[in-house]
Parts: sequence; C-alpha cells; structure tokens
Amino acid sequence: MTGGLCALGQLLRRGAVLRRGPAGRLRGAVALLVLGCALAFPPFAARAETPDVVVTIKPIHSLVSQVMEGAGAPVLLVEGSASPHSFSLKPSQVRAINGAGVFIRVAERLEPFTGKIVRSLPSDVMLVTLIDAPGINLLAQRHVGAFDPHGHTHAHADDDADSHIWLDPENAKVIARYVAEVLGKRYPQHASLFAANAERLVGQIDRLAREIAAELAPLSDKPFVVFHDAYQYFDARFGLDVVGSITISPDVKPSAKRLAELRQRIRDLKAVCVFAEPLYEPRLVAAVIEDTGARPGKLDPEGMGLEPGTGLYFALMRNLAAAIKSCLAPAT
Repeated sequence: MTGGLCALGQLLRRGAVLRRGPAGRLRGAVALLVLGCALAFPPFAARAETPDVVVTIKPIHSLVSQVMEGAGAPVLLVEGSASPHSFSLKPSQVRAINGAGVFIRVAERLEPFTGKIVRSLPSDVMLVTLIDAPGINLLAQRHVGAFDPHGHTHAHADDDADSHIWLDPENAKVIARYVAEVLGKRYPQHASLFAANAERLVGQIDRLAREIAAELAPLSDKPFVVFHDAYQYFDARFGLDVVGSITISPDVKPSAKRLAELRQRIRDLKAVCVFAEPLYEPRLVAAVIEDTGARPGKLDPEGMGLEPGTGLYFALMRNLAAAIKSCLAPAT
C-alpha cells in the first residue's frame, strides 16, 4: 500500500513539475508525499551497505574475518607463500584498495608496499594502521642480531617498534576489539554484530594463550636462535629464551663474519636450536649450527604455509608452539 502511494507520488511529482500556474497546493502535497516516502524507504545502499574491507596479511585477515563473520568477508592481499616484506601490488589489488570502505594494515615497516598507496587513498577509504591502535603493547625493534636473553624494551615511538604485534595474544585481543569498533563506525548497521564477534574471539584467544603457556612453560630455560627477529612478542609473552637471530632483516643476507659470531655465541650459550623460515635458505641454518651441537627447526610467523580464513590465527600460534617444543624438547 505504502509502496504504491510512493510510486503514485513520483508520477504526480513529475506531472506537477511540468505544470506551472495555480497548482502550488498540489505541488506542495506531492512534495510532502515524496519526502515521506524517502524517509520511510531510504536507498538500499544507505540501509544495508555490505562491508567492503581489504586486509594485508594472513594473521590479521584471520582476526578480521572472525570479527566480520555474519556480515561479510575481508579481501586478503598477501596470499600463498608471499612475504609482505617484498610484496608488490597488482593493478587489480590497487583498484580493490581504492574502492574499499576500510583498508587494514599493520605498519609500513612490515608492509612497505602500502606506503605509496596510502598516501594517495581516496578520502572515503578508511585507513586502519594497527600498530597505532590504542592499547597495543609495542616492543622496540632490536638492532643487533646476537642479543641478550630477555632484552625486550618498550618502544617509545611507532617508527622504532617491532611490527610483528599479532604474535602476542594480548595484542590480538586489542586488535579484535579495535577492528570491531572501527568497522562499527564505518558500518553502523553491523556494529552490534562486530562487537559480539570480537568478544567471542577474545574469549577464544584467552583459551589459546593458556594452552600455549602450559605447553611452553617447561622450555623457558632452553636458549635458541631464530632466522630473523620476528618473535619477540611471542617469546616475551610465553617466557622463552631467544638469544639471537641470523639476520636483523629477512632482506639482508648475513656476512661470513656475522655467521662466525653467531656460531661462537651458540656454543657459548649452549643454544639448543636454530630456526629457519619457509622462504629462506636452509643452508644458512646449516652453516650456523655447524659443529655447535644445535638442532635445526623451522618457524612460520606469518602463516605462509596455511590456508587463509577464520582459523588461521589459531593454527599459526599452535604451530609455532609445536615447532618450538619439538625442537627444544624432542620426543625420545
């Protein structure tokens, strides 16, 4: 009935606009009818805009997917075994970012490919840089490869912060709630759903953290070395003893002098394991552990070997814990 009156009002309005003269009262009545219909039936896009969210890397995509569940799914940029450190955007991905409602990244330090595009984003694209989220626990980037055990310091500026923030479950909880808040402002019709999903996710992360803490507690006194310094949020949260990294940056190949220094440090500290990563030469690890007695292992801090989706974050964290445990305390 109301829809029919609205249609009639539109027809009368077109006719009334064409006629001039003493039909002012008719035109006024028609205008009121059309205005009432506009208020009762706003355009579809304004009533139920589908969330259009683009996310850079898999661990964050997993968390955002859980927050958005039931309202839509975010688009992932860095897929497969690609590294955010060396990733380049395709033209189709540039178009996706420029056409999105929200673009979520961690930090330009981690995802240098975002630097240029975020400086030219359309004004209607909401940029979310998670390293700036209120409540995130930031640790300073370590600038030496063979560092002292438990040498974590808090960053005082974002440009000096380690950007692997998702590896601390407490940070993952902050990310979940912050993303829900931001998306709720951008898509208010889904705000209550985002908030409820975030709280459910926070509970799941709490249980995950307790599980991992119990699994790794017996290993706190076993020193080890990682390929690059991507794990300090994880080892700080769970009390692990990471004593050095082969390289500061995954893009910088270590020198022969550096490898010799690490080999001696492994001997001095009696490091149990040296961990490689999916994209990097296992020969480097073999060179580092030669004649040291340390065992080789492999860690994947970004989920390169995992299928993207809501469960990836939990699989990534459990895989890290399992890989560390299997190398530091192998089953006999």
